[in-house]
Amino acid sequence: MKRNLSFSLLFSLLLSWSSWAQVARTAEQDSMLADRNRKTQADYEQMLQQLNIQSIRPGVNGSNPKAPNAANYDESKATIFPTIPAVLQLKNGRMVDSKRSWNYHRKPEVVEDFEREIYGRIPDNIPPISWKIISTENKTMAGFPVEVQKLIGTVDNKRFPSVSVQMEVTIGFRKDIKKAMPAMMELAWFFPPGMNRPPAPANEILWTEQVIAKGWAFIQLNPTSVQADHGAGLKSGIIGLMNRGEYRKADDWGSLRAWAWGASKVLDYLETLPQIKYTQVGITGHSRYGKAAAVAMAFDTRFAIGYICSSGAGGLKLYRRNYGELIENVAAKNEYHWMAGNFLKYAGPLQWNDLPIDAHELIALCAPRPMYIGVGGNGDSWADPYGMYVAGKEASSVYELLGKKGLVSDSAPLINEAKTQGNIAFRMHDKGHVTGPNWPNFLEFASRYLK
Repeated sequence: MKRNLSFSLLFSLLLSWSSWAQVARTAEQDSMLADRNRKTQADYEQMLQQLNIQSIRPGVNGSNPKAPNAANYDESKATIFPTIPAVLQLKNGRMVDSKRSWNYHRKPEVVEDFEREIYGRIPDNIPPISWKIISTENKTMAGFPVEVQKLIGTVDNKRFPSVSVQMEVTIGFRKDIKKAMPAMMELAWFFPPGMNRPPAPANEILWTEQVIAKGWAFIQLNPTSVQADHGAGLKSGIIGLMNRGEYRKADDWGSLRAWAWGASKVLDYLETLPQIKYTQVGITGHSRYGKAAAVAMAFDTRFAIGYICSSGAGGLKLYRRNYGELIENVAAKNEYHWMAGNFLKYAGPLQWNDLPIDAHELIALCAPRPMYIGVGGNGDSWADPYGMYVAGKEASSVYELLGKKGLVSDSAPLINEAKTQGNIAFRMHDKGHVTGPNWPNFLEFASRYLK
């Protein structure tokens, strides 16, 4: 009887301790979230003061069609501004009619507009990175022997020791291939300990398995190990390190540009690996990381090809369209940190049509390299599939100027119809906000360029 009583008492105490621990963890998490929200609010308000902006227009609600501010998904109401900036027209009004004029005159204008008004400028003299392999695993993928390395890239932080930046990277390559191989780099979603990645559909092969089967390597970069994905983090990460923990200036880089910078630094490292053909490394990302992948490809001409997935506003969707995600959403407190501070002006005193550039010019900066634009046809309207398609069409004139076909298409895309004849490809699959259904078609497209 005493033994049973003791066991019951012990079990009750353990249960009480477990409940208390859970409550303590929840309270700690709530406290950390509240602190992050306070710091984000302070940073946001400081940037608005810098810009002398009194208020930001509210964004739209993409999930509740009955909300007063419901997002528009009616194509007949989408094109408020039918004219977008002419990609091949210089600011002095002259037209660009040669490769030289594009490369030495118009392209620098476009780069300057994106750096000043949209994504921000990368500071000079960023400290060096030291790379260390922290683990190596031999495994079988797609039936082939593969070595998977996990690395940490530590940025020298002597300029501001209280901020540490340690970039997390995974590299996988075939061990049975003895020559340098092409590779795809993903700006990847890394889930925290205790939270597992949602499983892929039963009939879907992971993209890493697919590239391994082709004899290519894969690289995955954790973007948040470069720069946090919230406004409170702007005083830490690589942005905080370079600003010595101070607030940003209005044209300083945001998280998208920082993540893209991280991808370029990984590419620097890949140049030292005999297993990787560093002149044939592609870049991919989904959703917010699709935006960053597009920025990486636009600003670093070493990336050979891009698979940009569901990037929406701030990525490859035209800003001058009232469809799905809008400038006002990207300028809100939960997303503004992606962009330069100056971007907020276009959701405040200025309008969408005041932007000196638009998304088609981001694609144009990638010319003539191949670009594959992917999106979902069902459940991915927030990303504005047609707005990205039109951006690809509008960028095609630059590809043609540089001697390549752009987006070859005479009609709006249908679901599961692949438009891959030119160096700009577009496919809208029949699923939602996911990347998997387009991977086989992308790899077929990419095989024309990566050998």
